[in-house]
Amino acid sequence: MATERILVVDDEEPIREIISSMLSAAGYKTRQAASGMEALAILNSTGEFELMLSDLMMAELDGIALLERSKEKYPDMPVIMVTAVHDISVALAAIRNGAYDYLLKPFEREQLLAMVRRALEHRRLKLENRAYQSNLESLVAARTEQLRQAMTDLERSYDITLEALGDALDLKDAETEGHSKRVTAFTIAIARAMGLSGEKIRVIARGAFLHDIGKMAIPDAILRKPGALTEAETEIMREHCFRGYQMLKKIPFLAEAAEIVYAHQERYDGTGYPRGLSGHDIPLGARIFSIADTLDAITSDRPYRAAQTIQVAREEIERFSGRQFDPEAVRVFLEMPDTIWEDLRKEINSQIDHFTYPVKPVSVLATTRST
Repeated sequence: MATERILVVDDEEPIREIISSMLSAAGYKTRQAASGMEALAILNSTGEFELMLSDLMMAELDGIALLERSKEKYPDMPVIMVTAVHDISVALAAIRNGAYDYLLKPFEREQLLAMVRRALEHRRLKLENRAYQSNLESLVAARTEQLRQAMTDLERSYDITLEALGDALDLKDAETEGHSKRVTAFTIAIARAMGLSGEKIRVIARGAFLHDIGKMAIPDAILRKPGALTEAETEIMREHCFRGYQMLKKIPFLAEAAEIVYAHQERYDGTGYPRGLSGHDIPLGARIFSIADTLDAITSDRPYRAAQTIQVAREEIERFSGRQFDPEAVRVFLEMPDTIWEDLRKEINSQIDHFTYPVKPVSVLATTRST
């Protein structure tokens, strides 16, 4: 049995009664309104009906005005205009303004019921389609979030793997223990100060962290040699940039980072190696890394000298601006307070001192996810 509510609006009571009687006999619930204003009052007090049948010509508020007012508040409620033959042009105008259809007086019972059924079916399909679209959007949003979380978890697993590679390199080259973590933290800080996006910073951080990964391919006799390297040994040592690039370029998520590894020993004036790149031909990440690398080298203990102050490092970096370093990156670096580098060094060194991998791996790369 149908339970849809239908509002019947007509200023002639006999017509309202006839229409309501036909609809009630078909199982619909009806309510009558003697004018457009009364119809609006009923709608405001009881809410939307499933359908409204309205006379077109009424004295107080005609069907066109009632249609416009009701559509503003109840756009999903279909409206059927009831009119005489000579008002067909006005009825067509009402359809253009949003009416579902029009019914000509006089009409047969089956004509009325057939049109009512079509209008109600149209409303039902419209609402179902909207619910489907809403559910589909919710489903897509949920699946997108699942994919994002999966990608985040995958990215995290990648970074843990990279951390293990970095730790393996530290064990191979004990002189620079913690260097990869510190220089990565310094690089991230400068990149943030330059206003780079989180995605770009993640790429740069990976390149900075893996900058010396090519040293895994350098013989221990050269890598750990306590004295000065010969010219031939120096040439072999310099191969670590290209070796690292070759190791990483075939890994999709490290392809961009590989370019930073390849260029991390280039100089802004073109006197670096291995390709002699200059200026902006050097990837931005490599230009930022160059400053961070020098900062860490000067402020870290070495067998041949004690660590020097951050002020000494600042002066050295400023002196070589435009030659070894990108002037714009130097400008940003010099504007940053010394406490940043001191705090980062303490944090990284503290992590190294309490390192318990693999039970609780520490990943400086994870800091890029907060950008």
